[in-house]
Amino acid sequence: MLLKHASSTTPTAKRRYVVQILLSVLALLIVGYGGASWYLWANQRELIFSPSREVQRTPADLHLKYEDVRLPVGRNNPTILHGWWLQSDDAAAPALLYLHGNDLNIGGSVEAAARLRRMGFSVLIVDYRGYGKSGGGFPSEAQVYEDAETAWNYLIQDRRTDPGKTFIYGHSLGGAIAIDLAVRHPEAAGLIVESTFTSMRELAKIAYWIFPTDWLLDQRFDALAKVTMLRVPVLFIHGRADTEIPYTMSERLFMATRGYKWLTLIPGGGHEDSASVGGTLYTRAVLDFTQHNRHDR
Repeated sequence: MLLKHASSTTPTAKRRYVVQILLSVLALLIVGYGGASWYLWANQRELIFSPSREVQRTPADLHLKYEDVRLPVGRNNPTILHGWWLQSDDAAAPALLYLHGNDLNIGGSVEAAARLRRMGFSVLIVDYRGYGKSGGGFPSEAQVYEDAETAWNYLIQDRRTDPGKTFIYGHSLGGAIAIDLAVRHPEAAGLIVESTFTSMRELAKIAYWIFPTDWLLDQRFDALAKVTMLRVPVLFIHGRADTEIPYTMSERLFMATRGYKWLTLIPGGGHEDSASVGGTLYTRAVLDFTQHNRHDR
C-alpha cells in the first residue's frame, strides 16, 4: 500500500514566502531610488556645470586681434575672471557681451565670438568662476549671475560702452544667465537668447524623468519665470534639430515674454551649429534685431 506524504510547505507558507521576497525587492528599490535621488541632489552642480581649465583655442587662431581682460569678482571669496575683448575697427560699433554655455570654457566659443565680431560688434566674452583661466572653485547659479554682472559693469564702466548700444547674448545655459542679467539691466539695448531652456528643473525632467526634479534641484535657472519681467527687446534663436534642448522651450519662452520679441527657428540647426547651418537666416535675424534696437546716445 502506497502512502501519500503531506507537503512540508503549505500553500499559506508559500504565499508568505513570496510576499517576503516581494517586500524585500520593494525595499531594495526604495533604498536604491532614495540613494539615486540623494546623488542627484548632492551632485546637481557637477551635473549642470562642466568646466575645463584648458583653453585650447583663442581668437588668434582665427587671425583676430584681441585683448586679455581680468576682472575682480566676489566679496566673500574674491577672485579674478578671465576673458577676451575683441574690439571692432569701427569706434561706433555696438558692443555685445557673450555668455557661453555650461561646458568647456571661452575657448569652445571662439567661433561664435569671431562670427559676431565679423558681423560688426565689439565682443566681450568672459569665463565664469572655475572655467578656463578664471579663478575660484566650482561655480554655482548665484555665482555665475554675479560673474555676468561683473562683466556687464566692466563693459559699461571701464570700456565706457553706451548701454543703448550694448547687447547681451547668451547660448544654452548662458541664455538663462543672460535673461537674469537683462532683467536687472533694462537700460541694455537688447537681449539675444540662443538654444536656451525654460528652467533647469524642466530640462532635468527630460534626462531624469523618473526623479522628482521639481523639489530635488535648488540650482533652478528659471528662465521662464524671469522672461515675464524683461523690459528689453528679445530675440530668441533655436535650431529645430536641437537634441539637447528642444526648440519648443524657446517657443514657450517667446510666448511668455510680454514686451518686444522676435523668434527665429533654424531648420536643421542643432544645439551648437544653428549659426553655421542657418547661414543668412541667422545673420539677418541678429543684424536686423540689433540694428532695429540700438539707440545711439
